[in-house]
Amino acid sequence: MFRPAAIFIGLRYTRAKRRNHFISFISFMSIAGIVLGVAVLITVLSVMNGFDREIKKRVFGMVPAITISSVTGYLANWQELQTTLEAVPEITGSAPFVTAQVLLAYSGGVQPAVLNGILPNEEQRVSELPDKIVLGSLSALRPGQFGVVLGEELASRLNVTLGDKVTVVTPQVALTPAGVIPRFKRFTVVGLFRAGSGFGFDSSMGFIHLSDAQKLLGLGSNVTGLQLSIRDIYVAPRVSEQLMQQLTPSASISNWTNQFGAFFHAVSLEKTMMFFILLLIIAVAAFNLVSTLVMVVNDKERDIAILRTFGATPRTIMAIFMVQGGIIGLLGTLLGVLVGIELAWHVTEIVHWIEGVFHVQFLSSGVYFVDYLPSELQWGDVWRISVTALGLSLLATIYPAWRAANTEPVEALRYE
Repeated sequence: MFRPAAIFIGLRYTRAKRRNHFISFISFMSIAGIVLGVAVLITVLSVMNGFDREIKKRVFGMVPAITISSVTGYLANWQELQTTLEAVPEITGSAPFVTAQVLLAYSGGVQPAVLNGILPNEEQRVSELPDKIVLGSLSALRPGQFGVVLGEELASRLNVTLGDKVTVVTPQVALTPAGVIPRFKRFTVVGLFRAGSGFGFDSSMGFIHLSDAQKLLGLGSNVTGLQLSIRDIYVAPRVSEQLMQQLTPSASISNWTNQFGAFFHAVSLEKTMMFFILLLIIAVAAFNLVSTLVMVVNDKERDIAILRTFGATPRTIMAIFMVQGGIIGLLGTLLGVLVGIELAWHVTEIVHWIEGVFHVQFLSSGVYFVDYLPSELQWGDVWRISVTALGLSLLATIYPAWRAANTEPVEALRYE
């Protein structure tokens, strides 16, 4: 089969055993460096993707995409507004809520908390709270029975469990013959939820039925606002702007980016910076490839001179060594991708095995949100790393190939 001379000779140089074993060693180290850089970069980015996934799972499972409230502090006729909002194509669900800062008291212990009044059947349309119940049931929140579902850590601080009665003290006051006293009510613990550590949901939140919250806070049939879920969580700012133009000026609209946008931007920036920092490993391997090809050019000066005398053009000579360097870069990249994918898929099991053998724990859920090393391989990262590694490898071949192309046949053969 016909092959261009540059590709044929370049492949032959790559397969041939070199007289200089040091050049062979440097070539091997060049490949090993590219393999190491690509594999490490894929593994690290996959681990960062895993952490990003776990963080988003905790945040988006509890925080609504968009929240609509009013500058007056409450929404009246919220049922009509809910019907109007659910006609918007981007919105997939909505649920009313009542929220208040309260104090929870039990057996001499007092803890601050954010108490949310919800409709259990509608809450599952905007959050994953029903899936996070570990004791009891969210459906146990029934109107008029004054039940409460608490975060697991908050319940632990109060030392309460299912069936215990906690006293809820609100900022509102009531006028009595004895004077002004805070409004309070006893609630029965009917469930505990666990959203995961890191954002304080388990230690500061509780849920009661919407009608009980309205009675407790004296809101009548009004609510604090509506929580919305949308098809794409990342277009929440754009949908918020659209709703702002459609609703009355008294409406107050916020989305998840107002509270957590800066945090996720920092995570994304950290991933980008990690990519460029670890890319230096591949860059070092590429520089090593430069030295390898320069030594090959010096070793092949006689062959280059003979090819030139047979009519090979400088462009052909340059292509020969670019083919040789490209093959080294391609081989290193392919091996690195294979090793990196395997590590990314099994890094959780590998770390768990190391922890079991040496009886250590690398991650604590109180610091890193999770107590294991998560990993999520994204093929977009693999593609980006592969193209970058191949690009750096080809870039590294330019100078040695140019030097080979400018070899003078007379000077190379003078002492032959």
